[in-house]
Amino acid sequence: MPKQVSDDTFESDVLKSQIPVIVDFWAEWCGPCRQIAPALEELASEMADKITIAKVNVDENPLTPSKYGVRSIPTLMLFKNGEVTSTKIGAIAKGKLVEWVNSEI
Repeated sequence: MPKQVSDDTFESDVLKSQIPVIVDFWAEWCGPCRQIAPALEELASEMADKITIAKVNVDENPLTPSKYGVRSIPTLMLFKNGEVTSTKIGAIAKGKLVEWVNSEI
């Protein structure tokens, strides 16, 4: 299950994570965000030993997306050792997500 992350917990949950974290910047009203959610949930359980999937609701937590220049959602950012190493924008098929993750970790 993806981890819900807020502006307050972003540093401890994402930046200080021992394993890579994919952060999904999303909102309730965003159709493509809802479209990609099941694939992210599957990825979270299938690859739990390799990565963490974190979700940041941009409406409830405006500081973090603003800090990272998120302009459209869904935006997926891969963080390793506290740094953004890769970004994907838009709804992506699960197969492409898996390829992306495997190529980056």
